[in-house]
Amino acid sequence: MTETSSRADAVRRSYDTVAADYHRLLEGHLETVPRDRAVLELFAREVAAEAAAGRIPAAVADLGCGTGRVTRHLRDLGAEVFGVDLSPGMVAVAREAYPGLRFEVGSMTALDLPDGALGGVLAWYSTVHLDEPELALALREFARVLAPGGRLLLAFKATGGPEREHRRLERAYGHAVELDVYRWAPERIARLLAAAGLVESARLVCEPGPGDASPQGFVLARRPRTA
Repeated sequence: MTETSSRADAVRRSYDTVAADYHRLLEGHLETVPRDRAVLELFAREVAAEAAAGRIPAAVADLGCGTGRVTRHLRDLGAEVFGVDLSPGMVAVAREAYPGLRFEVGSMTALDLPDGALGGVLAWYSTVHLDEPELALALREFARVLAPGGRLLLAFKATGGPEREHRRLERAYGHAVELDVYRWAPERIARLLAAAGLVESARLVCEPGPGDASPQGFVLARRPRTA
C-alpha cells in the first residue's frame, strides 16, 4: 500500500466515523457566516452567467462535499450541482438529509468524470488533508473536468507567513480520528493553480474568525479558453 493510499484510507475511516455528528454540528453553520455565503454566491453567479450565455456547461461538482450542506446551499442559489466525497459514511448522511440531490462516492484525485464536463468545481475546505503532491494532482483533475472558461472556487486554511504548515488531528467532532491538516500561503496556492493550468481571478484572505485556528483563504480561478 502506498503512502498516498494509506492516507486516503485514514481520511475515509475518520470521516465515516464522524459523519453523523459532523452533520449535526455543522448543519446551519453557513447561516452564521455572511462572508462564506457571499463568496459562494459570487461563484454561483459567475458559473450561471457563463452557462446562460452558452459558454460553459451548467453542471457544478461539490468535490469533498461531506454531508452536503454546501451542496444544498448552491442548489438553493440555483446551481445544477451534485456532490462527490471520499467517505461512504458522509455520502450516506448527505443522501438522507438532502434526498433531492445527487451524491456519489469518489476521489478528487481520480474523478470519474469526462474531460470538460463541468462549468464549475467547488472545493470547500476539502483539500485540507492533501499534502503538496496530492494537492497538485487534485488541482490537475479539477482543470481536466472543467470546460474551457469553467470556474473553480477553492476554500482553504491559510498560513500567517510560512508557505506550508502541518498538524496532526487525533480528535474531532467527538471522535478519535487520524487526519493530517495542511495550511498554505495564498501565494503557494496561486503557483499550484498556475502549474495545473488554471488562472486565478480573485483572492480573499480573512483573519481568523470565531472558531477559526488560522486565516481563511478563498481563491476563484478559471480554466482558460485557449492554451
